[in-house]
Amino acid sequence: MRKLLLSFTFMLLAAPVLALQPGDEAPAFTLAASDGKSYSLSDFNGKQAVVIAWYPKAFTKGCTIECKSLAENGHLIRAYDVAYFMASTDEVEDNTKFAAEQKADFPLLSDPTGEVAKAYGVKMPVLNMAKRVTIYIGKDGKVLKVDSDIKPATSAEDMAKTLEELGIAKKS
Repeated sequence: MRKLLLSFTFMLLAAPVLALQPGDEAPAFTLAASDGKSYSLSDFNGKQAVVIAWYPKAFTKGCTIECKSLAENGHLIRAYDVAYFMASTDEVEDNTKFAAEQKADFPLLSDPTGEVAKAYGVKMPVLNMAKRVTIYIGKDGKVLKVDSDIKPATSAEDMAKTLEELGIAKKS
């Protein structure tokens, strides 16, 4: 019996963190950003929806394409009552350089310890890198959608379409 209990306990400890699901409370965070500020999820509670586009690594091909899409077509997203960010486990200095190079007019959040990425269920096993996943959070702090089918080149258009589908209010 003791052996069975020890095996069960080990399985629980070794099990991966379950990914967030719609309706789950989004984990709280405070992260430094490429614009020199720090952002907390609680800054937006009751005010506007939040979109976090997690990406693996600054300056890599897919991440560069995604960041350019959001920078060049951010007006599509800004039409909605939403705060949006890209986020990675890169150091803030790297994300600041990456944001400048891509002319990002939105903040890139840095989670160098990977703790927030892990809490959001997007941290890759073994590596301290995030998977490419976009998480939509409502004004009430609950997850509205978790999207792992990201097409970097059309990221901004796809995000705007999802915001429309989720019924996020447009700015007046």
